[in-house]
Amino acid sequence: MTPDLSRPRATPPYDILPAVPSFSLTSEDLADGERMGDRFTAIHENLSPGLRWSGAPAGTRSFVVSCFDPDAPSPSGWWHWTVVDLPPSTAGLPRGAGESDDGLTAPAFHVRNDAGTRAWFGPYPPAGDGDHRYVFTVSALDVNTLGLSDEASPTMAAFTMAPHCIARATLTAIYSVPGETGAAAFLRDGK
Repeated sequence: MTPDLSRPRATPPYDILPAVPSFSLTSEDLADGERMGDRFTAIHENLSPGLRWSGAPAGTRSFVVSCFDPDAPSPSGWWHWTVVDLPPSTAGLPRGAGESDDGLTAPAFHVRNDAGTRAWFGPYPPAGDGDHRYVFTVSALDVNTLGLSDEASPTMAAFTMAPHCIARATLTAIYSVPGETGAAAFLRDGK
């Protein structure tokens, strides 16, 4: 028997933080408010989507890129991706950059996602749980580095960057899994 995961959906995550100016975030792989392609999910190819941004304010000294699912059936959502300490000259990440730190411009690096890896971990929501929102965010910071180790959690990265965020760009894609796959199968089968 599948447990009933019915619950109210969470408030969009950045709606509860202090307001900051926005800038532009686009993707050749994602459209805001539209379904994410299967190839970007952990169920399929687990490929991180390409992202491009522009219009960050003067005074930006680094960027943080993240992807967060506020609809995961947990009290704290689910962090899929966090890259910290991207240099201010960075204007995007190519498709697949989430595979490892090898494709990142130093001193940038991945912190551990909620799956425990230092990389992109694509969507794998529970079967039948409806659409989950995947909030891709680029935060412009007024510091060169957050001073974190690669063992830091994404929550620690979010907490540490909060007082340094001077602007934020977001793009939200959705994904859902029908049938007998999803997070329950991942935990059961390890795939």
